[in-house]
Amino acid sequence: MLAEENTSVDAVINFNVPDEVLVERISGRRVHPGSGRSYHVKFAPPKVDGKDDITGEPLIQRKDDNEATLGSRLQAFHKQTQPVIDFYRKQGKLADVNAHTDMSKVTAQIRKSLGQD
Repeated sequence: MLAEENTSVDAVINFNVPDEVLVERISGRRVHPGSGRSYHVKFAPPKVDGKDDITGEPLIQRKDDNEATLGSRLQAFHKQTQPVIDFYRKQGKLADVNAHTDMSKVTAQIRKSLGQD
């Protein structure tokens, strides 16, 4: 597809986060359906458990934001992306970034991998 557009890839960033961390982040999401405001039961909880801060209406958890579904999604993700990761690693274009740290460190890793530090 890129070749058809006469475009090449200079660098690929692979954000590494342990699966159990992703499951915790995603399964803890709660959403106000009317506005799309999002919360997290651990990292950004609403003022009142299960209620939107603005309207007081109930928050929902998407039905696919559960551990069983996430396990299947992550398994498919790894199966589909590993060949791509391997391809760009062999070309020396892959930068692995530890994304399980604070945002400033992630940003610094990205900038360094792109030669912008």
